[in-house]
Amino acid sequence: MVKVYQTYLDGTRIYTCTTCHSHLALHEDIISRAFHGRHGAAYLFDNVVNVSLGAKEERMLMTGMHSVADIYCNICHTTVGWKYVFAFEESQKYKEGKYIVEKSKIAKENDWDEVDS
Repeated sequence: MVKVYQTYLDGTRIYTCTTCHSHLALHEDIISRAFHGRHGAAYLFDNVVNVSLGAKEERMLMTGMHSVADIYCNICHTTVGWKYVFAFEESQKYKEGKYIVEKSKIAKENDWDEVDS
């Protein structure tokens, strides 16, 4: 059995996995809230922690063809979103290396105010 080490984020506004409550991201790492994932609303993050990458694949998304890799929670293995590996369209290059996290797969640790979201 492999021992899994977790990163614990330091901050007042932390997003966690809805399944196991492992820390995933800081609120200040959100680039945009105007994205859509497989299950509805999603956030574009600059950085996430405690995730593993799946196999890279090409997907036709709303904004064109991208190479992406699904991201999984390291603790419970729930698919929480994907990482943009490569964007074929020049206008979409800003997404490369960034992460989409499904809103339905994350929770606010300690239920910080909705006003702050």
